[in-house]
Parts: sequence; C-alpha cells; structure tokens
Amino acid sequence: MGYRVAVVGATGNVGREMLKTLAERAFPVSEVIALASGRSAGQEVSFGEKQVLKVQNLEKFDFKGVDIALFSPGASVSAVHAPRAAAAGCVVIDNTSQFRMDPDVPLVVPEVNPGALKGFRKRRIIANPNCSTIQMVVALKPLHEVARIKRVVVATYQSVSGAGKEAMDELFTQTRGIYVNDAATPEVFTKPIAFNCIPHIDKFMDDGFTKEEWKMAVETRKILDPDIQVTATAVRVPAFIGHGEAVNVEFESEITLEQAYDALRGAPGLTVLDRREDGGYATQVDVAGEDPVFVSRLRVDPTVPHGLAFWCVGDNLRKGAALNAVQIAEELVRQGLLVSESA
Repeated sequence: MGYRVAVVGATGNVGREMLKTLAERAFPVSEVIALASGRSAGQEVSFGEKQVLKVQNLEKFDFKGVDIALFSPGASVSAVHAPRAAAAGCVVIDNTSQFRMDPDVPLVVPEVNPGALKGFRKRRIIANPNCSTIQMVVALKPLHEVARIKRVVVATYQSVSGAGKEAMDELFTQTRGIYVNDAATPEVFTKPIAFNCIPHIDKFMDDGFTKEEWKMAVETRKILDPDIQVTATAVRVPAFIGHGEAVNVEFESEITLEQAYDALRGAPGLTVLDRREDGGYATQVDVAGEDPVFVSRLRVDPTVPHGLAFWCVGDNLRKGAALNAVQIAEELVRQGLLVSESA
C-alpha cells in the first residue's frame, strides 16, 4: 500500500533533502506532491533519479486525501498551514520550531522516544526537534540508560546550511571575496562568516542565552528526561554542511569508559569513530551525506564525580532534519498508526 505524501517547502534545502530521502529509503508512496509558496509555484524539483515534480502553490492546495505531510517552510507558515492540513485528515510532521513545545504535540527522535508518537492524534501534528538537539539526544540516550544523566554542558559548531541557502551563498561569496580583496559585507549573519566563528544563533533572550541554546535545553528535557539540566553555547562556523558538538555529561552514578563505549556501539543511529591518533575522529566534512550521528573523542571528565566528554557530529540536513522526519513517518507505519486516507 502506498501513501499520498506532500512535502511543504519543497524548494528549500531541507525540502529537497526530504524528497531525496523519501526516494532513497523507498518510503511506500502512491503519490508525492511538492508544495511551496506562490512565488515558487511552477518550479521543478527532483524526486529520486527519474521523477521530476512540478511545485504547487501551498496557499491554494487542498490537503484532503493526503496521508502525510512533511513540513519545512518556516515557523510562521507552518503555524497557518500545518493545522489546516491536520484538519483535512493529514498527519503533519513539522520540521519548524512552531509546535515543538506544545504539550499536545509529540517531539520525536525515533531512536530515542518512539513511544511518544502514540500521542499524535490530539493535534495530528508531530514535531521534528531542532537539528542540534537531535544529534545530541541520539548520543545521550544509550548513556542515559546506563547511568542517569544529571547535567549536560554543550558547545555547538553549526554549519551555515542550518540558516538556509542564502547563508550558504554568503559563506561562498565571502570566502571567494577574501582572495580578491572584496569587502565581506554580512547580510544573513551579524558578522562575516568566512574564516570566522559567530557565537550567536537565533534571537537573544532576556537571560543572555539565544533561542537556539534555549531550544537545546527544553527539547532535551521533553524528549529524554525532564530532570536533565542542559546549558548550551551555540556557534555558527564556516562549514557548509554538518554540525559538531563538544559535549560534557555529568551522571548521577558511576559509568566507566568501557560501559560507555559498549552502549554507544550498540545504539541505533550511531557510529563510533574514535581512535586516539591523528585523524581518528569524525568531522563535518566526513559526515556530509551520511545518515548516522558520529561519536568521537570519548574520554573521562575528571572535573566532576561521574563525568564523560565526547565530540559528536552529524549531517544537519539529513539526521538533523529530513531523515528524522522520514524516520518518524516510517515509525508511524511500523507501529500501525498511519492509516492511508486514500486507500
């Protein structure tokens, strides 16, 4: 049985990756519909190697008969059209921040909390977490099962693709411009991004943290455990694809390095690449286009009674966005929660 699937925001970085991932993983579709704003209507996007879809106008589209919609158009657009799609009987998987902290909307990483999907019927909307949160909780989950996590301190090294195509273009233009003495004028970012790091992602909040940093804290508690304390520093770096994270974890009880390695190596969605030698770790360049979250540099943190430190990195457009959304759809099918409206 195939499902009618709509991809909203189909012309953006994540939307195109959603289409690519649906095709690569052979999700059972009877029809795929590409949707975007009116100004993008009529453009063409690829679905798989052979099929080309003509983009339709989201504002005029009737979701009746669509089984599942993968949304990545921006929070304000999702706020209007995701409830409209849900009211038409569609199951919405939303990649924006709009619904993540709604108590009636499950916030799901399939390797971490698949059981939360059973609560989707209240709103018929499921939220995809923030890209940085996703890769961190995939790495934290198996450790949390060995020894409960008390506190997490994380610094992120986030690629420009997390800010969209214009941000990628800005990095490219500024990098090229440096070699011909062109001035690096920031438009997407607050400072030049080429050969630079910017400790500022999303808006500043009253307490001095940015909203990106706040998201990592509250989303981790909703997904993994409400008692975990998280403090984050989110940094934009001049990489095109892939987010890195330096993570320090304090546990409530003892966990040995051997126990941690065993737990991580046996966990779904994780690859351990950790050799204590030159190049024996994963970087953003290594993981672009890859599905797993990679863990490297695992070591004991001697500054707290029960501490570990590690580095994790993942493709933010795949596991951090498109892949996680498609995996949620797959999990709905596996659990028998997705019934085709068009069957």
